[in-house]
Amino acid sequence: MATSEIILLEPIVSLGDEGEQVKVSAGYARNFLFPRNKALPVNRANKKQIESLLQTRANRRAKELEGAQELEKRLKSISIAIPVKTGAGGKIFGAVTAQNLISRLAEEGFVFEKKQVSLAQPAKSLGKHTARIKLHSDVIVDFEFEVVSENPIEDNTVES
Repeated sequence: MATSEIILLEPIVSLGDEGEQVKVSAGYARNFLFPRNKALPVNRANKKQIESLLQTRANRRAKELEGAQELEKRLKSISIAIPVKTGAGGKIFGAVTAQNLISRLAEEGFVFEKKQVSLAQPAKSLGKHTARIKLHSDVIVDFEFEVVSENPIEDNTVES
C-alpha cells in the first residue's frame, strides 16, 4: 500500500498534533487531508513550517493549561446540590448520572462535554459523591457534589 509522509497543520485525533510528521495512506492524504487544509506533504520548503507549527502548538498548550488551572480554582470554590425525587425512607427514584451533573454545572456557568466528566458509578443514594472532571491532559479535578431530596423524607417506622 502506498504511503505519504505529511505534516499535520492541526490536531487530528487518530494521527497526532499540529506540526507532527506522520505517515498515512496516499489516498487518505490526497482525498481528505490535503483538500481540507489539514496537512501538507513533506518536502524541503514545508519542513520550515514545522518549526513555526511546533511553536504555535507550544503557545496554544500553555494557554489551555493556564485556562484549565483557572477553571480548576473556580470549580473548587463552588458546591453543587442536585435535587432528586425520593420515596419513603429517602430511597431515590432512578440515579444521578454524569449527564445530570453536567446539566447542573451548566446552570452554574460551567460547560463540559460528557467525555470530560466521569462518575465511577451513577449516584443512587443521598449524600456526597465524587466525580472526576478532566479539564486538560495535565489537570484532573475530583469534584464533590451532594445529592439531596426534593421533598421531605418521611420515615416508615411505626412507633408503639
